[in-house]
Amino acid sequence: MFGIFQQSNLRVEVAAPEQALRESLTQPAKLRQWLAPVQLDSGLPEQLQPGLSYTSWIGPFPVQQYVDRVDEHCLRLLLSKGIDGYHEWVWGDGWVQSRLEGVSLLPLNLSQTFSLLKLKQFLMTKGEG
Repeated sequence: MFGIFQQSNLRVEVAAPEQALRESLTQPAKLRQWLAPVQLDSGLPEQLQPGLSYTSWIGPFPVQQYVDRVDEHCLRLLLSKGIDGYHEWVWGDGWVQSRLEGVSLLPLNLSQTFSLLKLKQFLMTKGEG
């Protein structure tokens, strides 16, 4: 993999209940609503489950994602292709944390910050926060 090793760990307060955060991060239909312009494969199940593999697209760059872990408070994705590494989401009532590590040519911290802001905005406009 070409690129540089990058790591970023961001946490934001979101005036949203834990369940709304979990649904927004683990249900592909909701992911599509706030994650744009990132595109997800079509035909994904209603809920992300361990062992599921799918591709997302950041512009022309594919990122293969393998769901390693999903539980009440955590989602961990193993990444390959455009990013070789992992992305872990952890949440609770009123907060969400994103940890991203990998080798990539893409500016991971910038895209991670943008994603967290989009998630926060989505939850606020949907009346969840």
